[in-house]
Amino acid sequence: MSALNILDCTFRDGGYYNSWDFSPTLIQSYLEAMKAAQVDIVELGFRFIKNAGFKGACAFTTDAFVRTLSIPEGLTVGVMLNGADLLTDIGLVPSLEKLFPETTATTPVQLVRFACHYHEFERVLPAVGWLSDRGYRVGFNLMQISDRTQEEIRNYARKALDWPVEVLYFADSMGGMTPDDVSRVIEWIRTEWEGPIGVHTHDNMGLALQNTLCAQAEGANWLDATVTGMGRGPGNARIEELAIEAEAIRGRKANLVPLLTLIRKYFRPLKELYGWGSNPYYYLSGKYGIHPTYVQEMLGDARYNEEDILAVIERLREEGGKKFSTDRLSNARNFYAAAPHGTWAPARLIAGREVLILGTGPGVAAHRPALEAYIRRAKPLVLALNTQSAIDPELIDLRAACHPVRLMADVEAHTLLPQPLITPASMLPDNLKAALAGKELLDFGLGVEPGIFTFHDTHCVAPTSLVLAYALAVAVSGKATRILMAGFDGYPAGDPRNDEINGFLSLYTQDAQQAKIVSISPTSYKALPSISIYGI
Repeated sequence: MSALNILDCTFRDGGYYNSWDFSPTLIQSYLEAMKAAQVDIVELGFRFIKNAGFKGACAFTTDAFVRTLSIPEGLTVGVMLNGADLLTDIGLVPSLEKLFPETTATTPVQLVRFACHYHEFERVLPAVGWLSDRGYRVGFNLMQISDRTQEEIRNYARKALDWPVEVLYFADSMGGMTPDDVSRVIEWIRTEWEGPIGVHTHDNMGLALQNTLCAQAEGANWLDATVTGMGRGPGNARIEELAIEAEAIRGRKANLVPLLTLIRKYFRPLKELYGWGSNPYYYLSGKYGIHPTYVQEMLGDARYNEEDILAVIERLREEGGKKFSTDRLSNARNFYAAAPHGTWAPARLIAGREVLILGTGPGVAAHRPALEAYIRRAKPLVLALNTQSAIDPELIDLRAACHPVRLMADVEAHTLLPQPLITPASMLPDNLKAALAGKELLDFGLGVEPGIFTFHDTHCVAPTSLVLAYALAVAVSGKATRILMAGFDGYPAGDPRNDEINGFLSLYTQDAQQAKIVSISPTSYKALPSISIYGI
């Protein structure tokens, strides 16, 4: 078997979190730590062609940038290139000439790896010859290997034989492979390819290191990892663990002190800031073959709560989410894309009455005595959101809920609560309707369109699927005389959900003909007028 090669690609894969903007001090400390830990190759970043939006030096990893670094003797420097970047109108060779203006006689970069999808790799393979002629060592990495058939994987290995590829890699891009899957892929590659095999794993299901070591046991001798696993989505196998395992495989000790110091000083704070690492959402994305960037984007966006993330994952599971798309992410959050329809008209109960909507903020419990006294005295129709129970339940007339995942999470509570539940019943998934069997449901339809707030007899169109917008639409469609609101305290400063709620409240208040809305408990929403419950 060929010698084992440990490759660390922290600055390439980890750059998805910080736009490849690593400080020179960190990079230099990293290089020294990698040498001490007996890492063989460091992939310092990408070489992107497009320059749109700010990205740090490791997004381009130019020869000039690499020359500013002090590379420890014996440590190989590599870069990665997305194969798709060469398949543009510019043309393959002109793109390569732009990205690699020097030969290895002058550049400090010695290794180039290509990352390609199956439908791209044959068109990109000629680039291997071009780079090899200029002295570069070249590796080829087939992404999303778990989606490929045996014949496709064998074809990949067979075609690579025609070019000077030094190492043939495969990547568990979705993080859903098991050791059995890894063994099977290597067996298929080996039917056509006798050269070195490399593996790049993702940790969605917590199997990155196990899969890497399985690959090594099956004959792979190029193994990828990153510091603390820093990488897109949940990240990768952790170099600090792989280095320990490599000691036993190689039969020689590594000095891990500089690496562990590097983690303490730099990478632990970065991990706390950006939050990579496996979690139940990444586990599900790996299990269902969903691109991890969907989860990464949602975790970094405070508008997505737990119910949102689970619902998006479920929808992508049904519709397919192997390729990341911001448009698809936005659409997946809209659980009510179909034409809205319902069978219940709120005016039957609400017309001519004042409505009090109870939110889930602490203002309800804090001012419970005053709120209960007002309800008993003025007798408004009380509409509680979800399972809000901070006041005497006998004073609550109706409940409203519309988020499918939140409904499923609360289904047992709803079946026990006595109030009828307003929900888009006929638009809910079948499993949720079955779970709510026996519960009195008032079917008021919901459609979601940005910038739209319209109210109809048995349905509404709202700019968001937030239950507050849905409940407000119920009250308006029901022809309420006035809409009081309590428990809408607002989120902490800087939380983008404040902007979302202020946005649709502003949209509502622009129409002077609609019923007046007013908060009677403390609120931070600028678009929501407020008075005091104590002064009514």
